[in-house]
Amino acid sequence: MKSIYLAGGCFWGVQGYFDLLEGVKKTSVGYANSNIINPSYELVCSGKSGAVEALELFYDEEILSLEEILKRFFSIINPTSINRQGNDIGTQYRSGIYTQNLDTLQRCKDFVQKLQPLYNKPIQTEIKELKNYYLAEEYHQKYLQKNPRGYCHIDLSLAQKPIPSSS
Repeated sequence: MKSIYLAGGCFWGVQGYFDLLEGVKKTSVGYANSNIINPSYELVCSGKSGAVEALELFYDEEILSLEEILKRFFSIINPTSINRQGNDIGTQYRSGIYTQNLDTLQRCKDFVQKLQPLYNKPIQTEIKELKNYYLAEEYHQKYLQKNPRGYCHIDLSLAQKPIPSSS
């Protein structure tokens, strides 16, 4: 199994979307690249931790390739916005891709470089080495499964549609 960490606004929707895809083996939501050990949701929302709300995604690359994950990720976020996705505003809602695997990191950078010409503005999605990841509180895990009418800036029905062919 391979892993990658994705940040695209509120982590509820990102998890809800990717949980619907074949090849996804396990997910959790948490806080990536925090300057503070094991921050709480409130601390992350204050901006003091520097953490980003992120999805930890384990996948079977024989079923779901990294390129497909990235295509799907970029189809559900606005990669040109800074510290914002939908109604979610703040540094914890910035978009990002994180990993500790340097080959995967380079593949992600190459993917974004090829994607840039499709946008009129610079892609702001950060692609960085994962420094740390702290599991979010239990009530955040699988939030949209527990609360089907909960807020989500992502159209979860997109998970049932073919991946975008652009890029």
